[in-house]
Amino acid sequence: MTQVDIIVIGAGIAGLICAQQLRRAGYSVVVVEKSRGVGGRAATRRVGEDRVDHGLRYLEPTGETVGKLITAMGSDLQLWTDRIYQFRSGEFQALPMQGCYICPQGMNGVGKFLATDLDIWFGRRVESITPQDNGCWFLDLAITADNYPETPKDIAAKGVVVAIPAPQALMLLESPGAQIPADMIAQIRSLNYDPSLAVMAGYSEDKWAALENRNLLWKGVEFPEGDRLEWVSLDSSRRQNPKTPILVFHSTPKFARQYLDVTDLETPGRMLLQTASDRLFSWLNSPEWMQVHRWRYAFCQECLSTPCITTITPLPLVGAGDWCSPKSIDGVLQSGMAAADWVNSQLQKRPLPGQKIWQLLAAN
Repeated sequence: MTQVDIIVIGAGIAGLICAQQLRRAGYSVVVVEKSRGVGGRAATRRVGEDRVDHGLRYLEPTGETVGKLITAMGSDLQLWTDRIYQFRSGEFQALPMQGCYICPQGMNGVGKFLATDLDIWFGRRVESITPQDNGCWFLDLAITADNYPETPKDIAAKGVVVAIPAPQALMLLESPGAQIPADMIAQIRSLNYDPSLAVMAGYSEDKWAALENRNLLWKGVEFPEGDRLEWVSLDSSRRQNPKTPILVFHSTPKFARQYLDVTDLETPGRMLLQTASDRLFSWLNSPEWMQVHRWRYAFCQECLSTPCITTITPLPLVGAGDWCSPKSIDGVLQSGMAAADWVNSQLQKRPLPGQKIWQLLAAN
């Protein structure tokens, strides 16, 4: 069995920045992640030779912390657009922005940047968490990806950071063996999430001319009045020299709930394309290819009024992420940093980098 100072469950943005703070302070840290990649909803999918962003839409410098992240990433980011449009009553309305930044190689580049030099165990889902008499948490892990056979199946640590969506955290922490206080469980149980369906669709090369003939001004459009469609982006506008148009469509939470558990996601995907076809271009309902991704926990409806949720009973454990922050990347980053501060206060109280973390990461 491997033993470290701190285990971070989840390689999303909150978990990664938390792990960076603690690792840079000299703690031994392992991040356990059930999937094959980092970043959580900062997700990019490869389709053939193309990359498609189907989660986090962009980074906007609306807070100090995310602004420093944008600066630290430097040339790994580029300005995508300075305005997003809304489609209301059949017309486009421009919403000036401070700047929407994207990773030309895919938005999962945000997670890769934050994951620099971290020890991450991919393809491992935490099955149980149990306090031991030696003052350590014991985590039993299940294999979810066969291409990481060298990673052990169990691990122990003095402190644990839970940086996964609240419903997933609840399933892990409410088991009697975890011995988490009832008031903390009640707080987590009170949190609800909105789901989303993301449709990625590619079109033939001749559709470039159709877009140019319409003098397309927008790269991203919100549909605040829609009951199916919430967002459309011209994803290929993020890439250098794209060969064919690729668009991404996000559903409303209401629509996603109706089809969240269906086996065949193509049917709701086609429905979203038809709605986009009615609103924008008639040919959007006839892609050359399409894929649909189900985001079961896309957005926390109402977050807690604290940047992280903590307990020292039976041992130090802290929850962080979008359920402890406003609906912004800045809030998620601050939640992860607050979790690191708290864990450190319960262990050796070492100096943490704080906001200097961005200079350290940029130096790499």
